[in-house]
Amino acid sequence: MRINRLSKDLRFDELRKVLESYGYEMNAPRGGSSHYTFRKQGCAPITIPKHEPIKKVYVEMVRQVVESEAKNE
Repeated sequence: MRINRLSKDLRFDELRKVLESYGYEMNAPRGGSSHYTFRKQGCAPITIPKHEPIKKVYVEMVRQVVESEAKNE
């Protein structure tokens, strides 16, 4: 997914697909929490609440990850 397509009205599943395409694995929450953590070896974990639409702050967080990954490729 291109960086400019990371709009502020993304759904959780779209954001999940972006992170998984960069090698992040999703860990499901325990105990009824709505927060999902995405992990990748050597990278800081990213925690995103599953709400629709995703708040802009979380989209920006993922945008920074995508830009960082693009520089490393």
